Amino acid sequence: MRTLIGRCGIDLNRKQLDQLWHYHQLLRRYDAELNLTRIHNFENMVVKLYADSILPALQTTLPSPLMDLGSGPGMPGIPLKIFRPDLQIRLAESRRPRIDFLKMVLAELSLSGIEVIERGIAADYDQPVAGVITRAVEPIAATLARVAGCLEREGMVIFMKGPHCDAEIDAAADLAKDQYMLTEDIPYQIPRSPHRRRLVCYRRKTDRIPADAASRPRHRVHVIESEANAVFKDLKKLLAGRGIKKQGQALVCGARLVTDVIATQPGRCQAWITSGNRQPPAAIAPQHMDWLQLTPALFQALDVFGTRNPILQYNLPELPRWDPTAPLAAGCSLLIPFQDPENVGAVIRSAAAFGVERIVLLAESANPFHPKAIRASAGTVFSANLRAGPTLDELPDDLPVMALAASGTPIEAAAFPDTFCLLAGMEGPGLPPRWHRNAVAIPMAEGVESLNAAVATSIALYEWRRSKRAG
Repeated sequence: MRTLIGRCGIDLNRKQLDQLWHYHQLLRRYDAELNLTRIHNFENMVVKLYADSILPALQTTLPSPLMDLGSGPGMPGIPLKIFRPDLQIRLAESRRPRIDFLKMVLAELSLSGIEVIERGIAADYDQPVAGVITRAVEPIAATLARVAGCLEREGMVIFMKGPHCDAEIDAAADLAKDQYMLTEDIPYQIPRSPHRRRLVCYRRKTDRIPADAASRPRHRVHVIESEANAVFKDLKKLLAGRGIKKQGQALVCGARLVTDVIATQPGRCQAWITSGNRQPPAAIAPQHMDWLQLTPALFQALDVFGTRNPILQYNLPELPRWDPTAPLAAGCSLLIPFQDPENVGAVIRSAAAFGVERIVLLAESANPFHPKAIRASAGTVFSANLRAGPTLDELPDDLPVMALAASGTPIEAAAFPDTFCLLAGMEGPGLPPRWHRNAVAIPMAEGVESLNAAVATSIALYEWRRSKRAG
């Protein structure tokens, strides 16, 4: 551990090294029970967890008291406290098993000047701090709004991010313009490793928001108690593709997805939907949104994934039409005919991952904004370049299509054109006969009839991307 830490430019004395080693042993001992980290290789734990937590102290001046927001198993707060014992550290964590783990670590390591905040942090938390540091995945704008009640004027918010966070910085620009100043954007690399990092720092320009003002409802509240309520009827229709298309709206489920959509597209967010009044709109939620408070039974009817988290009602953009007779843009245009919304969402996610810039939803396709499609796409449907296309039968015969079929040429021997459409068959009916002439196949073990449509398409997209990189 001393060698690995030293390679990262971090100098620990014997006491500090013993404390970090003890922390490591506790993390390993309780990880299986509490699911504390996804990193288990020893060298990666030292470099990507402990050294990564300490390096911000070498990149910028850390304020004190400093809150570690969303501390989890104690990072970056505990390694920072070991390295900088002069800092006053507050570990903010809401999950009881991890709270208990953090308390045990602080007692075992005999650390002073560090405490656990046993709650989630929202705008109504008003215990003042001079700084906040976080390595959580929440969007920057959401965190800036979250600490409005506790961060003092001139206080710092320090984000430990990966190298590609420009979209988050842009999304936070409006909020930052009035309340925060972006003071530092420091790209760096964990020494002697390929891991690139970015430290993004904001300074507070305004005073803390009083707790009573932060907790006061900022949104119009509508209490819905009957299945006959017209608003509830419309919401329930958004669980099916037909209702989504007719109303031009969708339901977004899942805490992270809801937060991401509000942070990046606040203007399209219409309502915050909860079971009762216990989960008020996030601090980042724009004031024009309504707060729909449903009875538990009505909310359960909409909460199809059983997350129990607030649901977002979202106004959809109108998808541009794709003209199959117009000259085709260079690269791969993905044609989607899938009727299972989970397949639609999964393949959109793969298409975005492999750099497909045009995704065409054929008329046969399930709605990409069906709740199951949104969830399967991990929210990619909100940023992907989607187009509305014609039916399979209306595709021109001279369209440069590379299709997927078991009878085709093995895909590893296929040559991908510079400009083409990739088409897989529908679930069940498969590929229309006229496209079999230029089909490619994914080799499978004998006795296996076919692959899932979304999986097969994802493999083909990977092969296209690999061949493109190979030139």
